[in-house]
Amino acid sequence: MTNPGRAAELGASSEIASLARRYCSLIGKAADEADPWLREVADLLPRLHAAIASVEADHASVDHSDPVDLDARFELFSALRRLLGERDSYWLEFDTATEGMGDMTGSLADDLTDIYCELKQGLRLFELAPEYALAAWVSGYEQHWGQHLIDAERHLVTLRAQARLDL
Repeated sequence: MTNPGRAAELGASSEIASLARRYCSLIGKAADEADPWLREVADLLPRLHAAIASVEADHASVDHSDPVDLDARFELFSALRRLLGERDSYWLEFDTATEGMGDMTGSLADDLTDIYCELKQGLRLFELAPEYALAAWVSGYEQHWGQHLIDAERHLVTLRAQARLDL
């Protein structure tokens, strides 16, 4: 007899893995193509957010310390920052406007890079043990990349309202 909770967990894991693959593909090819990748990311992030926020996975025993290749992370961040240009920086909710754009504290490139790294790490784990990948994604979402997801969504909504999504 199949455990309904286990089946739901594996279904959620597969759904998030599918969304993660799509996201990582979009980010990975962003610098290579002039397609409307940012619009696709803006459409995908709310779906990813809804999927991960609806999961109740036990992640108390998840070791979320898989090392990240900092050089590769910085290269991705730098490429996205160049590609986004003036669309990259944004004010966070409680920032106050002062002189110059240098005081802006949010970076869409940083948000997209951190989400990418977390999802990519989970995809590697998903290939080995899907149940642990789900727990790692939920743990990482709650501890780190969830805030980047919210900040990126907020900024992308602003860019869409200003008709500035297309690069």
